[in-house]
Amino acid sequence: MTEDIRRCAVVGDASDPLTARIYPAPARSGRSAFQRDRERVVQSRAFRRLAGKTQVFTSRSSDHFRSRLTHTIEVAEIARAAASSLGLNEDMSETLALVHDIGHPPFGHAGERALDRCLRRHGRSFDHNLHALRIVEHFEQRYAAHRGLNLTLGVREGIIKHSRDYKEEEHSELAEYFLSERPPLEAQLIDLADEIAYLTADLDDGVESGLLEIGHIRENVTILGRCYRAIEARHAGVEEKYLFHEALQLMQNILTDDLIENTWKNVKTLGAETLEDIRSDKARLATFSDQVESERLQEKRYLYETLYTCDELEREHDKAEEVVTALFDFWINDPEELPPSHFEEVEQEGLARVVADYIAGMTDSFILEQYAQVKRAIRR
Repeated sequence: MTEDIRRCAVVGDASDPLTARIYPAPARSGRSAFQRDRERVVQSRAFRRLAGKTQVFTSRSSDHFRSRLTHTIEVAEIARAAASSLGLNEDMSETLALVHDIGHPPFGHAGERALDRCLRRHGRSFDHNLHALRIVEHFEQRYAAHRGLNLTLGVREGIIKHSRDYKEEEHSELAEYFLSERPPLEAQLIDLADEIAYLTADLDDGVESGLLEIGHIRENVTILGRCYRAIEARHAGVEEKYLFHEALQLMQNILTDDLIENTWKNVKTLGAETLEDIRSDKARLATFSDQVESERLQEKRYLYETLYTCDELEREHDKAEEVVTALFDFWINDPEELPPSHFEEVEQEGLARVVADYIAGMTDSFILEQYAQVKRAIRR
């Protein structure tokens, strides 16, 4: 399979323009540019903070639920396996998987929605991909000579384009990132590796939480039901929860294998022989087959209807909105209460953006501490 598609991979050697950095960096013997990017990402503060950020359930609920960090590690495993099978640049795909969620605020998607609503009152918006780019280019301070992680052009492009496309006329500040072209396959894989990881994990965590029942999932999620029956046929009499865990693993393997096979098929059908062919196609080539895509959408609808919008999680979402909104308004009205390092950014970035940046960098526990302090200060 890989001999034909390998020619469409990102090369990643010193002559590849995608390995260019904003600031000069001396070469490291035995370490590729994307391997060095991976090291820079995992050693960053923003990456470490993912351990304290919500995936679906807050970390206060149970130590067994996925955090944003453990989810990221699962995505990286899937992305690297897919890239390896396709003969693509494994180091680039793994690095993009590790950095893909680095721009998420606390409280998961609920926190992101609340922060976006706050910013829209000031004519701004919040996009976690664009925020991730700001983190790696500006907020991380690890080097004496410059701000940011000084990542390669290829990884920075993948950060903003792995899950969506941006229009040139709307984002002139992103002109260097080839907005009129598709991203490389290494980046295209990340969005669907992300889907595979959370579709598997959220069923698992949903059952662990007691909000979902295995029998109900089997009856309403076609792909999981099929996998469960296959496992049960080989292990008759085994306790349901163990059959379910193996069925989840089988489902993840089916989704991953389908992504690999269908991406290879799409590249072959196009007749793509170079990265330029991948970039110039009208659509992304990393996709699921029609059947698996249909099953993926069915499972996603199921999770939205039974888990993401259930009463317990809606209460958590309401709390997230209350906390984010209250703190945003507090610092908007009293910006001198911001930490000095953030307050210094106000003149250049604007107050609303600085407040949002500060909140977005917080972990769940830290933002709740800040909220408690602000409430006490207001009462006084």
